[in-house]
Amino acid sequence: MGFGLGLNLLLLMAMVATNILSLYHLSSSQQHRSPPPPPVPDHLLHQLSTIRATINHLTRLRSTTTSSSNSAHPPPPIPPDLLLYTRLSPIASACRDHPDLLHRFMNYTPFSLCPSDHSLADSLILRGCHPLPRRRCFSPTPPKPPSSLPTSPFPSSLPDSAVLWSPYSCKSFSCLARFNDNLGFDLKIESARFVSSKSNLDLTIPQLLHIAKNSSSALRLALDVGGGTGTFAARMKLHNVTVVTTTMNLGAPYNEAVALRGLIPLHMPLQQRFPVFDGVVDLVRCGHAVNRWIPTVAMEFLLYDVDRVLRGGGFLWIDHFFCKGADLDKVYSPLIGRLGYKKLKWATGNKTDSKHGEVYLTALLQKPLK
Repeated sequence: MGFGLGLNLLLLMAMVATNILSLYHLSSSQQHRSPPPPPVPDHLLHQLSTIRATINHLTRLRSTTTSSSNSAHPPPPIPPDLLLYTRLSPIASACRDHPDLLHRFMNYTPFSLCPSDHSLADSLILRGCHPLPRRRCFSPTPPKPPSSLPTSPFPSSLPDSAVLWSPYSCKSFSCLARFNDNLGFDLKIESARFVSSKSNLDLTIPQLLHIAKNSSSALRLALDVGGGTGTFAARMKLHNVTVVTTTMNLGAPYNEAVALRGLIPLHMPLQQRFPVFDGVVDLVRCGHAVNRWIPTVAMEFLLYDVDRVLRGGGFLWIDHFFCKGADLDKVYSPLIGRLGYKKLKWATGNKTDSKHGEVYLTALLQKPLK
């Protein structure tokens, strides 16, 4: 009896000791366990989900199942070159939202002339489908190219024979100049831009160079966002400053006009990340294309991409940005202010032809050293 009771007490003590040791082991292992990784940001999860959905979408369209063949409206076949491209490089996630446009754009014959469908390409780019996946065709050339090209960024005229005019209603540069002298194709008007000031909203090239000199900040490389026909780049070229102009061919051959002036055009939309390395540009100018019709989120991404490419001490020039006066105070001034840039110029003025209380803003800001 006494022996059995002692044995039971011994077993009980052993069980308790085992549980205590187990608890100690578990607690010590938890203390030495490496901390969990930080959570993945929601916007990255959304992008990954979008990319997966794009791949699944293309895969479903590629597969020929019995159910799709029996459907009353089977999906159209994927162009073969689009399928080939997906093996080489990912398709921009926004492309999946516009499969009809994408299929039309990619429905071409490889190793032959590319279709003349610039408006279709611009439609895809403006919808975020960029870079475009068409690669294996030859770009058509004008039938009778000019024997010589302008050597001055301000020539008396641009050669019409250097452009394929079939996508456009106008068939010459002079027609574009007559249609609207604000489009940038009247070179007489363009030659006077950035030279003299008509109001406090204007910033001339001499003023810009003077400010840069007083700030001990060199101007050598610049990016002109939405630069039209490249007049700012042309004017800066006369001062040995290299400017790359981003522009789109919306209704007129803007890219060709920039190139014919001996300048560098970048065919890209405003929502695309600049194809420029971090901290290498001295100046970024945001021209007429950067205005209130851009969604606020897209505007914010644009400004922070400007900050990415600008070097410390570089300049951001917001040229004649227009919006409603209330929006300037409540939305855009705080948005620009979050950059923390030094204000070298901040001028506002009423838009004379406005019916909705719109105002202009011209600002020259300098990026601080961080």
